[in-house]
Amino acid sequence: MAFFKSLGLTSTIPVIEGKGVFLRVPRMADFDEWSALRGKSRDFLAPWEPLWPEDDLTRSAFRRRIRRYERDLHEESAYAFLAFRVSDGAMLGGATLTNLRRGAAQAGSLGYWMGHSFAGKGYMSAAIAALVPFAHSMLRLRRVEAACLLSNTASIRLLEKMNFSREGTARQYLSIAGHWQDHLLYARLASDPLPVPAAPTS
Repeated sequence: MAFFKSLGLTSTIPVIEGKGVFLRVPRMADFDEWSALRGKSRDFLAPWEPLWPEDDLTRSAFRRRIRRYERDLHEESAYAFLAFRVSDGAMLGGATLTNLRRGAAQAGSLGYWMGHSFAGKGYMSAAIAALVPFAHSMLRLRRVEAACLLSNTASIRLLEKMNFSREGTARQYLSIAGHWQDHLLYARLASDPLPVPAAPTS
């Protein structure tokens, strides 16, 4: 189980601590490290993400991104986090909880990305294992949903390791890399057990 520390930005959005990682809300001061990490990882990330705008790695685009995150937080419709390594504070990647539905649904969608040099070392497993209790307990989501491409074996392994259950296939679910592509649909309930991940390898 992750434990939470109050963040100065807002009393309701904590720093989320996990095994060897922590997640917090993005800040404008993160731009240089974020842009460098995304830029170096572009070839690695591009097959799994929507097409990047031409100005995606610019400071002005990042400022718009931060404003959108702040608006989403104010509306309680989405929560964005950056993931960092505890040992040295290095930025690892990011995760989001979006499309929050209240009322009878109490559900939201999980998304994530990892810098190329940190992939396959257990950091994202640790980050998701920390974020899921936040989603279920603090945001009171009964369901956390996720989708991944049929060919994304790394995400399939990650989600299934975190006890997300495969619920089906959605045809042409998202436009990824410029093409409408089928996705596997996963979800976990608040009542599902959450495995304890192994410590990340450096």
